[in-house]
Amino acid sequence: MTNELQVKELRERLAGPNPPRLLDVRTPGEFATAHIPGSRNVPLDTLREHCEELRRGPGETVFVCRSGARAAQAAKILAAAGPARGAVLAGGILAWEVAGAPVDRGERQRWDLERQVRLAAGSIVLAGVLGSAAIPGLKWVSAFVGAGLVFAALTNTCAMGMLLAKLPYNRVPDRTSCPAERKPAS
Repeated sequence: MTNELQVKELRERLAGPNPPRLLDVRTPGEFATAHIPGSRNVPLDTLREHCEELRRGPGETVFVCRSGARAAQAAKILAAAGPARGAVLAGGILAWEVAGAPVDRGERQRWDLERQVRLAAGSIVLAGVLGSAAIPGLKWVSAFVGAGLVFAALTNTCAMGMLLAKLPYNRVPDRTSCPAERKPAS
């Protein structure tokens, strides 16, 4: 079971003598929109590349995402790589903001990944249903998306979210990302 920290407890640890390392596993676009000051961005889809570095690092790592689901996946990935001290911010950045904790905001606000998935899935289903009036087989596209959403809920994963995370809109290479994520200038 993943160790969860409430906002109050995390704020106390951050103010203490050995503050934990904060890793935000959302997309770079989400991170650029709003993040906890001092956190680093290592998107969930690139986390495996950094497991060894994270395991060797000093102290505890606290994973942050929008609501806690991706952060819990990140903690499991790190735990599977070997002994490491990891925790998850319960409720994610949403809980952090509701508690009135400080947030660094970017100039350009972007939709979070969950909202993008709802838009994409809803648009595909709507197009499939409307299009099936002209092409009856299109209803199966809607059924496929519905089955994918059920699978996503049951497994707490989201293939559509992973695909959307790779879009340029969600990839913002800038100074907010983890140094290990940046490519050296040529």
